[in-house]
Amino acid sequence: MKIITDEHCTGYSSPGHPERPERISRTLERLRSQTELPISWDKPLPADETAILRAHSERLVARLNVAEDFDGDTPYHPKIAEHARRSVGAGLAALKSARAGQAAFSLMRPPGHHATRERIMGFCYLNNIAIAALEALATGAKKVAVYDFDVHHGNGTEDILLNHPGAAFFSIHQYPCYPGTGASDVGNNCFNYPVAPYTPRAEYRSVLARALEELKKFGPDLVTVSAGFDAYARDPLAQETLEAEDYHWLGESIRKLGIPTFSLLEGGYSDDLPELILAYLKGLEGL
Repeated sequence: MKIITDEHCTGYSSPGHPERPERISRTLERLRSQTELPISWDKPLPADETAILRAHSERLVARLNVAEDFDGDTPYHPKIAEHARRSVGAGLAALKSARAGQAAFSLMRPPGHHATRERIMGFCYLNNIAIAALEALATGAKKVAVYDFDVHHGNGTEDILLNHPGAAFFSIHQYPCYPGTGASDVGNNCFNYPVAPYTPRAEYRSVLARALEELKKFGPDLVTVSAGFDAYARDPLAQETLEAEDYHWLGESIRKLGIPTFSLLEGGYSDDLPELILAYLKGLEGL
């Protein structure tokens, strides 16, 4: 398993904000101390501006440098444009690794899947997964699927990929919940699987599995994963029921697709995030 990270990503924070540096630093500590999962480490690639502008408007990119908060959830931080570009670069490095036959996981912040073409929101500044998916399509991939299991709907990814040739988006998320979108399918390529709060684990798993079956029918040559761990039973930002074993199962299920894949960290705000990520990675590696 290749982990792409850069500890500079822990260099910004807001007091009391759930998207905090410890999400990365504690996970790094856990992954470095464990011995079951063989890991190779890599750094982000430079974030190519052409790749960013496939997904976002020039106006949004310029807005990153304006020292004003973006919304109540998404504060401005000094050098946030650099942090956001590093996260994008990690996604591009993960794409490169997947194409070389090695599953990769981007352990970075900020996350990305709420950032739309025109709007920074929901802790997200640039949409890492959409940028990577569009880069793949622009450089030879015929069909790219985005599988988003974050508990919140990936509204930004949907906005960017809507009806884009060769792309398909599959989002399994709590509804109703932030950001209030994702109640039904949109366009010809965005497939939503809303799950009610407090849905029993077995039922939630069956929805995750159904989405994977539909993804398989799409026939992608690359699977990109928005890996959010906030459907966990003890996550403070949602009301779902999954346990570490479910994330292991999910990793195994994605591995069994037999399609080149990479995953980017999105949400997950409980203190158990390091264990949830490790369980998922072990599933991806068949351990």
